[in-house]
Amino acid sequence: MTTTATIRMARTEDPTPNTFWARLGSAFAMFRNAKSITGLAILGFFVLIAIFADVLAPFSPTQVDNTARFQPPSAEHWLGTTHIGEDVLSQVIHGTRGVIVVGFLAAILATVIAIVVGVVSGYVRGWKSAGLSALTNVFLVIPGLPLIIIVASMFEEPPLVLIAAVLGITGWAWGARVLRAQTMSLRNRDFIQAARANGEPLRRIIAVEMLPNLMALIAASFVGTVTAAILGLTTLSYIGVIPVNTYNWGTILNWASAQGAFRQNQWWWYLPPGLCIAAIGVALSLINFGIDEYVNPRLRSAGERARAMKKKGLDVNDAVTVVRAPASTHRTTSKDSTA
Repeated sequence: MTTTATIRMARTEDPTPNTFWARLGSAFAMFRNAKSITGLAILGFFVLIAIFADVLAPFSPTQVDNTARFQPPSAEHWLGTTHIGEDVLSQVIHGTRGVIVVGFLAAILATVIAIVVGVVSGYVRGWKSAGLSALTNVFLVIPGLPLIIIVASMFEEPPLVLIAAVLGITGWAWGARVLRAQTMSLRNRDFIQAARANGEPLRRIIAVEMLPNLMALIAASFVGTVTAAILGLTTLSYIGVIPVNTYNWGTILNWASAQGAFRQNQWWWYLPPGLCIAAIGVALSLINFGIDEYVNPRLRSAGERARAMKKKGLDVNDAVTVVRAPASTHRTTSKDSTA
């Protein structure tokens, strides 16, 4: 009787309810480590700049000051000016908006397609699964940048939304492959079988039972697609595929290269956008490292062990770690000394 009552009390006082929102909250625990928090802080900084670009920019990106051409950084122009007197800081701030918009739009589109195709093809069986898998393999070999060049050549001024759509449509296949493999391992778990035995519809099994367990992979796929989209946009802008009047960090580098800023060592024109590209790449990499540390049990245990050693004042990089002697050894030594 006592054992039965104890088990009932333990079940009643369980602090971790097995609900959808509890599983969803635990799925986002990957963003609670130091790497993810640092990366999210840097990325949030650029997002705020993109949102409030009109307020933060001291000048219009196209405003010309004929008296300040090729001017180095000064009190009036913090990052100097271009060959016709445009403020570089204002161009960098306004260019952040295009980078963030294209990166997030392409990642959202690619992630949605990857979730639908990857999870469905991993859960269902037969010709449906084989057909979706074949479709994924086809998109794996489609080159994204040449396709964007072809699409952009069909428009005089291709909008950024179109560039983001092409990047998203050509960038979902890798994420779908990973999600399909993980879904195939989840579909035979007990909780999935129980939901299927209860007659739950397919959409509810995928949305409520599977997606919370796939959030780490979905987040990693989203971050990777954002990185690829930003690099693709800046590369296309730098080589001149995207019109130079569409401000982003790649077009600023394109103008700087065309006007000889690299040869004349006018670093204030090309260095700031290059550092911004590097900073947002570091931020996305840190987020990805944080997710990987959460997903990989070996990395997670190593990180927890390192943090525990730092709390005890031990150096993680020491080749030899001080080991406390067993209690039996101390007792033997004390007896010998007494004798």
